[in-house]
Amino acid sequence: MSRADSRTDGDSWDLASSVGTTATMVAAARAVASRDADPLFDDPYAAALVRAVGLDFFTKLADGEVELPDDGEPGGPAFLATSIAVRTRFFDDFFAEAGAAGIRQAVILASGLDSRAYRLSWSDGTVVYEIDQPQVIEFKSATMESIGATPAAEQRTVGIDLREDWPKALRASGFDPHQPTAWSAEGLLVYLPPDAQDRLFDDITALSARGSRLATEYHPDAAASIGARLKDMKDRWGDAPDMDITKLFYDGERNGVVEYLGEHGWNVSARRRPEVFAGYGREFPDTEALVPLRDSLAVIATRK
Repeated sequence: MSRADSRTDGDSWDLASSVGTTATMVAAARAVASRDADPLFDDPYAAALVRAVGLDFFTKLADGEVELPDDGEPGGPAFLATSIAVRTRFFDDFFAEAGAAGIRQAVILASGLDSRAYRLSWSDGTVVYEIDQPQVIEFKSATMESIGATPAAEQRTVGIDLREDWPKALRASGFDPHQPTAWSAEGLLVYLPPDAQDRLFDDITALSARGSRLATEYHPDAAASIGARLKDMKDRWGDAPDMDITKLFYDGERNGVVEYLGEHGWNVSARRRPEVFAGYGREFPDTEALVPLRDSLAVIATRK
């Protein structure tokens, strides 16, 4: 696989190129994390989805034919799987808690190879909307059907780029803006231009009835650290893809998520990454290489 190309306005991708490659990488990490001796979750579909994409290294990783190199360095490549595991569990718990609070409408933004519509225990009557590029939606739907996977809730897919009029497409799929909604924006914001991030939150706000919830992340300075982890993996394991995902990020000063949502009608709570790790019995390494990630925030907001 070639190095990721830089972003351009109106660019598109599949699951073996550009931003789509990161979705495949995350799914491979979920497969790895599911095999952990003390797993934080179980994703029985991750390996099959990665296998269907067909990127050799990630397929071998998902199937356990290769392991992320771990030479004892706390912030080394093996940390990537732990980080994804903690993030996955955070969003899993978010949806479970929203369902327990009576919310029966969920929207997964930039759903990629997310299998939550299939693997979570959704409350009766829940409708799960998934939004992503049309070719990404079509690929995952076809793959899940081919392996006999059945959604655990009513699933409605919306194939559209988030830079287009996705709120209109979502409403056309039956979304009810008068009902509380649980929204997830996982691993998404760094791939949006700063102004598009604000528009995304503005659109979510306009569609959110009182009591709606939103889960997302905010990484003030994570690009360098994430890129370093992937470079380290490439250096230690020659078959690993040459992924400079920093080329996929949009530069420019962006509004802080906590402040922006707080100013636009949401009650916001946030926890730094070490606190989230500790809550799931995982230790966030105290190493210089991970300092940029230490201030990353896991954010949950509730519409006033």
